[in-house]
Amino acid sequence: MKTYSTVEVAKLLDIGNDTLHRWIHTKRVPAPALQRLGNLSVRLWTEEDIGKVRKYKAAHYWGRGREKPRKKNRSK
Repeated sequence: MKTYSTVEVAKLLDIGNDTLHRWIHTKRVPAPALQRLGNLSVRLWTEEDIGKVRKYKAAHYWGRGREKPRKKNRSK
């Protein structure tokens, strides 16, 4: 099974590395547990993990530097 780093996941999903780290920190997306590789702590993402982030992105992410579309005022 292929695994990906957090930076690779951000590139695959076309989001910024900082954005993905912010989503993890604020618990908006579930992140895989940290694993030690020598002196490094890394997250190894599976396709299933990436799918969860992709789903969150589709529902909540409006793109780089773009504002969220505003609802039109329907009151008269």
